[in-house]
Amino acid sequence: MKVYIDLLFILNFIYDMLLLLTVSVTLKRNISFKKIFEGSLIGAFSTFIIFLPFSKPILLILKISAGIIMLLITFSYHNCKYFLNNIMYLYMTSVILAGFLYYLKIEFNNWSYIIILLIAPLILYLYFKMQKELKKVINYERKITITFLNNKTLNLTGFIDSGNKLKDPITNKYIILVNKKVLKGIYNIRSPIYVPINTVNKHSLLTCLKIKNIIVNDKIYTNYLLGISDDFTEIDGVECLLNYHLIEGEENV
Repeated sequence: MKVYIDLLFILNFIYDMLLLLTVSVTLKRNISFKKIFEGSLIGAFSTFIIFLPFSKPILLILKISAGIIMLLITFSYHNCKYFLNNIMYLYMTSVILAGFLYYLKIEFNNWSYIIILLIAPLILYLYFKMQKELKKVINYERKITITFLNNKTLNLTGFIDSGNKLKDPITNKYIILVNKKVLKGIYNIRSPIYVPINTVNKHSLLTCLKIKNIIVNDKIYTNYLLGISDDFTEIDGVECLLNYHLIEGEENV
């Protein structure tokens, strides 16, 4: 049986690129196309492992190792959960895509390669569209530092929430929201103040803390209170809901 090395390389490059694009879009990774391209090259070169004179178990280990290297080059390593999610979705996607390609091979024979080439631009389009939407979200993320009255500090990842326009009517200070668990071991709530707020279904009092300041993008804000919300939980790494007024403050800098 003849094996065309160049065709094998190109097809595996496209296959690995489709896998990495799918993982990136599914998990909403903010990864540049350059990283996707570099990872796909590693995956394509790893195809030649099957021609090495090793036993099947060794070849399998080498192939898995190449897949891990491909992921590390593409997505880097942030933490164990991040890395394991990348691996899990890569192999799940690989199984699904391999099954789809096998179906095309049976139904359309040589036309299957042409269909793959037609699908690739669609995946690329979805990838760039998702990246554009993701960048809009990331533009509202901020690294902030909260300084309490006892001079202790807390570093959090905040998200500027367009729905958070809370303001204390007495002190005229704006409110940012965190979960009570975030403060555990950092600050003891001894003398809170209660701010009346209106929710969709009721009127209630929000427990707030006076703070010295918050630092966002090296700019210090002193006209803020720290609101403690049991309803707010960490979402996708966001630990704090910032007040929409911050955008106005940044625009006036």
